[in-house]
Amino acid sequence: MPASSPQRMPLLAPFLLLLGSAGMAAAWILAARMGSGQLSWIAVLAALDAALMLRLGGMRGGWARAGLAVLGTALAIALANWGIVAMQMGAPMGLLPWESMTRLGPGFIWTLTMLVNGHADFAWWGAALVVAATVSR
Repeated sequence: MPASSPQRMPLLAPFLLLLGSAGMAAAWILAARMGSGQLSWIAVLAALDAALMLRLGGMRGGWARAGLAVLGTALAIALANWGIVAMQMGAPMGLLPWESMTRLGPGFIWTLTMLVNGHADFAWWGAALVVAATVSR
């Protein structure tokens, strides 16, 4: 292959990233159920997991891998917060988190997420995005 040809992204890398982001979100939701609060520091673990999944998928380092790691981390943060809100809202009604997740609208989830999380939570999320970009490059 000539040196000037563009590199293709391995198909395994995005699949592993999605799987890792969903798995980290599920673990985060379970940890929040056992612990108290949002446990936003887990976002940094999600960032490390995203970088690892892309490396295991065979994706070469660079800005593309850093961007995908940031997207995967953001996905894990969003899914985890959606699940935590669904868990907190659905439990009094006897709903399991995945049952409650399908019944909550995006506006309601956004409002509750903004009410529950504070400045420290947003700082953890920002730090996680920086970690994802830095570690995966």
